[in-house]
Amino acid sequence: GQIGSEWFPPRRCPCSPIPSRQVRCTSRPRDALAVTSPAAAMTSPASTSSWFSGIVRTASGNPPSSAMPPAGGVTSAPVSLPDTPAAVSGKGGVVAPVATTGVGARRKQLQGTLFKYGPKSAQVAFRTGDFTRQVIFIGGLADGLLATDYLEPLSLALEVEKWSLVQPLLSSSYTGYGISSLEQDALELDQLIGYLINKDNSEGVILLGHSTGCQDIIHYMQTNFACSKAVSGVILQAPVSDREYRATLPETGEMIDLAAKMISAGRGMDLMPREANSDAPITAYRY
Repeated sequence: GQIGSEWFPPRRCPCSPIPSRQVRCTSRPRDALAVTSPAAAMTSPASTSSWFSGIVRTASGNPPSSAMPPAGGVTSAPVSLPDTPAAVSGKGGVVAPVATTGVGARRKQLQGTLFKYGPKSAQVAFRTGDFTRQVIFIGGLADGLLATDYLEPLSLALEVEKWSLVQPLLSSSYTGYGISSLEQDALELDQLIGYLINKDNSEGVILLGHSTGCQDIIHYMQTNFACSKAVSGVILQAPVSDREYRATLPETGEMIDLAAKMISAGRGMDLMPREANSDAPITAYRY
């Protein structure tokens, strides 16, 4: 179950350090992580199985019998994790619930620390676990915190392996992607890694990209940013080509012509008409 084999020693990144601004408050008890689905199985990995096999068992709907919830669908308290990190066991942090409704709905919530890693208001990140190795999750278009269903069980599994999960918000998160760029995402990702090195004494990170987040990671690694050498591995989960998707839409050809004209006229950062992208404002350059 160990991720990675070699790590860079702790060092100071040439990135400009950013003043530490963390938010901590008295949090809910440890049993706030109880869930109403088989995902609770992740709190009780079998001693002879890896954390990954636990995720596979949970996804298949066959969790270990010891982790099955009692009648009523809610465990009274999750089975304790070995070496539970302080950020989860009560040292302090922020509970970030995203409630769902309906029978059998999961109580989507994680417990950890919310912190700022850059000067912009959008540049905050949420960390679960308090370890010196981090997996950084970069979501896709319109994604933000808790963007995918696997982040909850992944967070619990990483704690067992003494890894932290970091979910940053970028300027492009949620509806901001249309007025941002891959270059801007890569710059902010470098700021985040610099913060983890300078403020949290990070020993190395792994980048986990989902959908368009995979493009961010590839662009970041190709651009050779200052802190990119701290990245010891990348995971590209469900990578996509936004350009190929756009090519399937009937209005794309006309809108590309318009965007090209706007860029030629020096208006690349002006917004395209609403019909170009109904989900969020988008510049001619980004389109």
